[in-house]
Amino acid sequence: MAASRPPRSVSSRDISVGCERLEGAGSWDTLEWTKIEPVTRSVSHVNLEFLLEAERVVEEGHGVVLVNTDEAGTLFVTNFRLLFLSDGTRNIVPLGTIPLATIEKFNKMVVKIQSNSRNTNKSSSRRLLQIIGKDMRIIVFCFRPRTKQRRVIYDALSRCTKPERIWDLYAFTCGPSKFSNPNPKVRLLNEYFRLLGIGFHHASMSMIEDGSFALSNDLWRISDVNFNYALCQSYPFALLVPNTISDEGIIQASNFRARARVPAISWCHPGTGAVLARSSQPLVGLMNTRSNADEKLVAALCARLIDGKDSRRKLYIADARPRKNALANGAMGGGSESSSNYFQSEIVFFGIDNIHAMRESFARFREYLDTHGAASSDGMSSFLRHGGWTWGGGNLSSMSASVSTLGDSGWLIHVQSVLAGSAWIAARVALESAAVLVHCSDGWDRTSQLVSLANLMLDPYYRTFTGFQALIEKDWLAFGHPFSDRVGMPSISGSSFELTRHASSGSFSSSPLRQSSGSTQASNSSHAQNNYSPIFLQWVDCVSQLLRIYPFAFEFSSTFLVDFLDCVLSCRFGNFLCNSEKERQICGVDEACGCLWAYLAYLRSSEGRSHTHYNLFYDPLKHDGPLLPPAAALAPTLWPKFHLRWACPFESQASELEAECRNMAIKFSELQKAKEVAEMKAKEYLASMEILNADLQNEKLVSSSAMNLAKRAGKESAAIQRAVESLGCRVNFTNSSDCTVDGESSPTETSQKFSLPRREPEGMTGRDDKSDLSVSITVVADDIVRSSPLGQVCETLCPLRAQGRGCQWPDAACAQLGSQFVGLKANFDAFDRLSIYDRYFQSE
Repeated sequence: MAASRPPRSVSSRDISVGCERLEGAGSWDTLEWTKIEPVTRSVSHVNLEFLLEAERVVEEGHGVVLVNTDEAGTLFVTNFRLLFLSDGTRNIVPLGTIPLATIEKFNKMVVKIQSNSRNTNKSSSRRLLQIIGKDMRIIVFCFRPRTKQRRVIYDALSRCTKPERIWDLYAFTCGPSKFSNPNPKVRLLNEYFRLLGIGFHHASMSMIEDGSFALSNDLWRISDVNFNYALCQSYPFALLVPNTISDEGIIQASNFRARARVPAISWCHPGTGAVLARSSQPLVGLMNTRSNADEKLVAALCARLIDGKDSRRKLYIADARPRKNALANGAMGGGSESSSNYFQSEIVFFGIDNIHAMRESFARFREYLDTHGAASSDGMSSFLRHGGWTWGGGNLSSMSASVSTLGDSGWLIHVQSVLAGSAWIAARVALESAAVLVHCSDGWDRTSQLVSLANLMLDPYYRTFTGFQALIEKDWLAFGHPFSDRVGMPSISGSSFELTRHASSGSFSSSPLRQSSGSTQASNSSHAQNNYSPIFLQWVDCVSQLLRIYPFAFEFSSTFLVDFLDCVLSCRFGNFLCNSEKERQICGVDEACGCLWAYLAYLRSSEGRSHTHYNLFYDPLKHDGPLLPPAAALAPTLWPKFHLRWACPFESQASELEAECRNMAIKFSELQKAKEVAEMKAKEYLASMEILNADLQNEKLVSSSAMNLAKRAGKESAAIQRAVESLGCRVNFTNSSDCTVDGESSPTETSQKFSLPRREPEGMTGRDDKSDLSVSITVVADDIVRSSPLGQVCETLCPLRAQGRGCQWPDAACAQLGSQFVGLKANFDAFDRLSIYDRYFQSE
């Protein structure tokens, strides 16, 4: 669309200026409202699969056009987000869908457009709704003329984006669901135990309730002086302090620090004992007031043990503010320390601007990206702006002006200042084993940025998923960064809960710097623009810059940081609600709301290590120590995945190398799984083959035994047949399952049928023995046998018979001749007594 840009500010002056710029442009005629057929669908018929749990539609508008992409659809206002549904695809349009808590501001605009018709000089108007997000996007919706849809949507946004009470937020309406939040106090104590080197202790709620968590090592201890938040309302219930300082000394020192935020340890080196501490500014005022309790506490941070003897290390006091700002605070009772009052100390000013400068810089940066993006909120590509092809018509001066606009925003300069200050702090602790105390004015904005980023550089544990969570919960949540004020959400300030701390002692109670952040004010005062500032977003931006510099050092990816930041800005979960640990405890956030960390862990569990939240290049052995980037490496650049995703969606995904590597990793993972499945099947087949082999061997053994048995039975049958025939009998062997004996008699012969038991070989005792050997014998008369040639031979050859005795078979030696036996006279009594196994077959 060839149109000039609509205004991006809520002020009436900017709106009027924007109307003048757009008046008569004629480019809005591309929105052919007569060709848009709105989907007439009531709220009750909304496609519910697009809604989250406990999400409900408040208002809706049909025939709405998203100007950024020139796409028509239906606009819904729910109790959680502004949702734009495309009429063409019936899918959610990501650019036009934004959580209500992520909306920084919105305003109505009317743009007059001169008609192109030759027959009329009348001009038409377009009713626009501009949405400015905290996540770098500016979107504009255009509504049908002569309808009340824009008013309905605007009124719904006014009610839902700025609820009167914190309990009206979607996080409380949805509840914890399946993303419950275990008590963060337990996790804070476990992190303290790890820092003290006593990680074998495990914190529990019972330990917190009975106060047994106050453990220590040789130098530091966990103090419960703030257990009921009587010392400092914005500090955690447990503090890590030097073990040489009593709780009474801490209470006295708190009167010398703004908002009673005394120096407390954030991180200590496990080997050297060097510490990184944080606090708020000292209340020196114009009179350069001193505090012995504070000086003693700060000096204790420099303690070190050498051969069992106490020694002192160098102390650096890092003031995040510009020097002139610190001096200006002195006129209001604040100020900065004097190196002459703190032994072996050095004061360093980092010159980082305050929250107001950061808010204005962020707005200019967002404006720059929208103006020079591929598709802007006025629907025009930067290539077509000002009637030229690209970069302002290709004019070199216009190109230089565009680049200078980015520099004028100051955002990247501020990011570099935070990075440089954090790297300086980390170097002092790691290289010099020095003690560093960091503070700004209140000690919860710039201090949180510097301390947590220095921790990230010093400790590899904080560069993992678990450690990153512990770092944020310790240095941002527990130490009281006012998230509700900085993000622009309501808190319990000004409600029936009284959060103002009364000074314990001292003569500075009248100082405005000593008043608690929870002083009585309007319930929706957190929405005041002078409190909103993208401090935490800027810190995550710094983390992304470190991830770019050290791609092997972090377990998580840039995509994880984007999703994490979106969750924080959406206020969908309760972790980042309220301004302090005490406020979250009063509101019961942990029990009433879902947990952001559990949700992100659930997303990662769906795909394992191949999920986009994991850094494919992570190598914990490559960077197992501190990260100390030199100054030349700290030049920041745009964070494409976050800064460019709305204005330049294609360029934000330009990191094709990472995408290709992830695809290769996914394919490799699939091949690995296929290989594991194939190996399991091969093992199953191998086991089956082994079983079949064993069965086959058993069958072979059985078959071999059967064959041996058959052979032996054949030999026995042949031998018996020869033996019996030698007696002059006719023998007929049959196999029968019946064990019967038949006898027949005649004048010349006698027939008898009997069964001989069959002997089983070894290992065959379990086989079926129903089949016996049935032998049919016909006995020939004695005179017939005597007259036979065999009988004559027997009588002639038998030595026993020659001695005048009768036939002695089977006792005679002739029974042992085996296969050489030639014949015997039958002796039926002896034959009945015959033991074939004992006698006849002994030689077999």
